[in-house]
Amino acid sequence: MKSSPSLAILLACSFAFIIVQLDVTIVNVALPEIGRELQAGVSQLQWVVDAYTLGFAVCLLSAGAMGDRFGSRRVFLGGFALFTLASLACAVAPDALSLNLARAAQGVGAALLVPSSLSILNAVYAHDRTMLAKAIAWWTAAGGVSIAAGPVLGGLLMSVFGWRSIFWVNIPICVLGFWLTLRVVPALRHSGPARSFDLPGQLLAVIALTAFIGAVIETHALGLTHPAVLIALVVAVAAGVQFIRVEQRSAAPMLPLQLFKLAGFTPAVLFGVFVNFAYYGVIFVLSFYLQTVRGFSVLHAGLIFLPLTGTFLFANITSGWLQARVGSRKPMIIGGVIGGSGYALLGIFGISETASFWAMLPGLALIPAGMGLAVPAMTTAILASVNKQQAGTASAVLNTARQVGGAMGVAVYGALVATPATAAILAGIEAAMAISTTLLLAGALLAVYGIAAHAAPAALKTAN
Repeated sequence: MKSSPSLAILLACSFAFIIVQLDVTIVNVALPEIGRELQAGVSQLQWVVDAYTLGFAVCLLSAGAMGDRFGSRRVFLGGFALFTLASLACAVAPDALSLNLARAAQGVGAALLVPSSLSILNAVYAHDRTMLAKAIAWWTAAGGVSIAAGPVLGGLLMSVFGWRSIFWVNIPICVLGFWLTLRVVPALRHSGPARSFDLPGQLLAVIALTAFIGAVIETHALGLTHPAVLIALVVAVAAGVQFIRVEQRSAAPMLPLQLFKLAGFTPAVLFGVFVNFAYYGVIFVLSFYLQTVRGFSVLHAGLIFLPLTGTFLFANITSGWLQARVGSRKPMIIGGVIGGSGYALLGIFGISETASFWAMLPGLALIPAGMGLAVPAMTTAILASVNKQQAGTASAVLNTARQVGGAMGVAVYGALVATPATAAILAGIEAAMAISTTLLLAGALLAVYGIAAHAAPAALKTAN
């Protein structure tokens, strides 16, 4: 395939990942205004974030099977179409319930976009493994920058157009991506046998995760002993146990449990859960803190997140260079320590009723620097732990686990600040920073003892 069509295909796939990652964080600075206009409490605002991440997480693995059966291009176009319609529904939502349902639909659209975009890139650049690695690096960098830029862009849009603009902005990007896909992406079909949808596993995963996250979110408002919370916890445990049984017996499980027995796989997945739990949760509570406790405007709050954007891109590029020389374990260790230090500094010096931007800056710079080093290396460690035929499934498992971790982080940290008292909010945010520090350092320890020193994907080993 000629270089220009290939670059156009990379652009279309990057549009998809940009919009998927952007909508993870762009809503955070809008939450206080959404709450005021729609008369929504903290628990309903948590669902604005978590409905999206849950819809994304629980459909990610099945979306890969859809690409195998119907073709990656069709699923990719369907993802753009669904994301566009769901964004429109978010933009015109009359109440919190409608907004949260539309956010869940956005998450499903995101799940359709991500695996199919990777399948398209894999097919287009299959003849050149070096170009494939570069294409995926640019695709990853586009998503990393967009997730960091979300609060900044959200603040800019809201300061001029209001909170609904953060959803309207998705529509032209999705339409452009849809049009570009129709023009340049060839019809692609999976060369192997089509995988099963594992419908029982899919339904049980939705029930278990939604019940568990819902119980965590509502615990603060209702109390742990409230019947609704207890019922949700029982449903989550029962559905989770049944899910494991179904996956053990299924000939084509949504979640192949044997992957967790492979050396290096489980530590890398847990590392990903820790990273997303900390980052998604902290972005949620920081947005709440900046506008509710400090009284900053939405634009001011968004601009405070600006340091997150620059260090992400630099650290991602550095991670690739470092992995080529020392393997994936050291970048994960270094990234975990740097990220944990960032959360610690932010909690100690950057959270108070009078803390300046300069007091927050070291933490805000170190957090994405640590993530940018660790996340590409973590993905490499996952690929190194499986054979080539399992690479797509293993990547989907990792991304699913990370999205679940992010939803749990928002639920847990949101519960810590679900109070009108300023002192209690500050104490809750400081506790969130301490938890995040602990998780990132625990992730570094997992890398020390669970990841091979020079882990590299089999494809890259062969290419080298």
